[in-house]
This record gives sequence, C-alpha cells and structure tokens, in this order.
Amino acid sequence: MSFFAVLFALILEQARPLARGNWVHAGLRSWARWTSRSLDAGKTHHGWIAWTLTVLAPALLTMLIHWLLWRVNALLAFAWSVAILYVTLGFRQFSHFFTDIRDALDDGDETTARELLAQWRQVDASELPRSEIVRHVIEYSVLAAHRHVFGVLGWFSVLAALGLGPAGAVLYRMSEFVSRYWTYGKPAGDGASPALQRAATRAWGVIDFVPARVTSLGFAVVGSFEDAIDAWRSYTQRFAADAAASHAPAATENRNDGIILAATSGAVNVRLGGEVLKASFPADAVPEFQAGGLDSEDATATESTAGRPPEVAHLAQVVGLVWRSVVLWMVLLALLTLARLLG
Repeated sequence: MSFFAVLFALILEQARPLARGNWVHAGLRSWARWTSRSLDAGKTHHGWIAWTLTVLAPALLTMLIHWLLWRVNALLAFAWSVAILYVTLGFRQFSHFFTDIRDALDDGDETTARELLAQWRQVDASELPRSEIVRHVIEYSVLAAHRHVFGVLGWFSVLAALGLGPAGAVLYRMSEFVSRYWTYGKPAGDGASPALQRAATRAWGVIDFVPARVTSLGFAVVGSFEDAIDAWRSYTQRFAADAAASHAPAATENRNDGIILAATSGAVNVRLGGEVLKASFPADAVPEFQAGGLDSEDATATESTAGRPPEVAHLAQVVGLVWRSVVLWMVLLALLTLARLLG
C-alpha cells in the first residue's frame, strides 16, 4: 500500500503541484508561531515542550485520523495517505527555482541566475562567479531533494510498515520546518528563544541522522559508488571529528547535510563545499569561512571536496542522480509491498 500511496502522490504532485503560500503551509506556520509564543519561556525544558507539541501533535493527529479511516474503509485510509504525501512530498515544491536558474545559465544570463538564487535562498549572490552559482544550486537542490523527497519517503515507509500510516511524513517535515522557521524564518519581533532554537536544531539532527545516510548511500549506488564512498569517508575524517570536538551546535547538526553533499560530490565528480559544508567547520578552524562567502576560487579549493570545478553540465548529472535514486526507492518499496502481500 505504501508503494501505491507514494506513486499516486508523486504523479499528482507532478500534474498539479501545490501552490506556494497554500493554506496547509500557512496553517502550519501559524501553529508553530502560536506554540512558540505560548510555550517558549526561554528555559531548556520549555523549548523541548514547545518542540514536542508543535511537531508530535500534528503527527499523532495524522495517525489517529488514519486509524479511524481504516476502521471505516481501507480506501479512505489510502486516500488520506496520498493526501498527506501530496503536501509533504515532491519535487515541484522547490524545483522551479532550479529549472529557472539552469535555463538562465544555459542562456548565458548570469545576472538573472544570481537574482533567482538570491530570491531562493535569501542571500546576497551579486558577486558570485558562474562556477559558484552552479555550486550553490547543486548544493541547495540536492539538500532540498533529500528533505522534500528521500527523507519523507524514509520516515513514511518505516512508520507505515508499523501501522502508523503517514505520520512519519508529517513528523519529518514538521521537524525540518520548525528547525528552519524558528531559527531563520521568523518575522521581526517574533523570534524564538535560543533554548527553543537549540531544541529544534538538535531534534532535527537526530531525526535526519539515518535518512541523511540512506540518501547518501542511495546516491553512491546510482552514481560512482567508490568515489562517493571515498568522499563520504574523507568528509567524516577531515571535518566531523573537529566539528564534534568544537561543541558548536551548527558544526554538529550540519554534519548530516555535509555527508549528503560529500556523497553527491563523489557520485557525480563535482567539487562542492559551499554554504552547508562551511557551516560544518569549527569556528576557529577556517577563518575565511566565517564571512559567509569565499573571496577566491583558490580558497574554495583548499577545503572543499575533491572533483571537477562545478559546470552547468553538472546540473543535468545531478538531476539524473536524483531521479535514479527515486527509481531505486520505488523499486525497494514495490518489493517490500509485494513481500507483504505474498506474506
């Protein structure tokens, strides 16, 4: 049943993507805002209470509705799973930026590409050279694919197999959302306390720990396996130990993202190491990373992953890598569904 729910949701999302600013996402933002205002008193335990209510309550509600619908009719429960996956899973929630930037680069319009990148990530991209535009697009796109597709698939599949319906998809996406919203996305005067931000960031690091490594392994399987594993191992040896020793929250929690990018780098033989990997360094290890950007390509080459300099052709290779991973996931889900039916 999980296979067909995912398949229907992906087809529906491709045919009629969820509009930006839709009522579902607006409602979840209002929910996160209300819980932080009501429960965030600045203490560590208050942060964890606010996180638990914000993330687990929607997941539990999703599970309860699934159980009730299952008692009435299995098709209603199936439709509920498709509906939940439709709002939590899919490429079209972010891929328009990737497509527009790629088209602009193909046309040689680097100014438009910089503007689109700045609009997408809310950063200053006015001084980025062409190779750095491509580098950032690859990094952000791969991480978006992981958070919108592969991570959701992982948590949905596991909890659905345990009879919890689509609760895993909600748990994963809500955890990712609040870790980002409470840290970066709050309106002026509406910020979360440091305690709440730490709780959300640490919880997200735990929830994404296994999915990030499964996604990385999938990229290795459908890409250049030996190079991907070697890049993964190199990243872990060079940066993870120092990040853990520094006890810096950003360094520790961003390790999951760094592993995904390292595996991507090896899988398609492209040099990565932009914003996400920079955040994984200890604060005192690489001073030039603290400015939020790199002054030269030479500085980038010193601490980035191995591989060829980013080129526009790599964007097509990344698209192929992601879609092959989707096919791999769907094949595995189909086999698991068939095994359950036969068993």
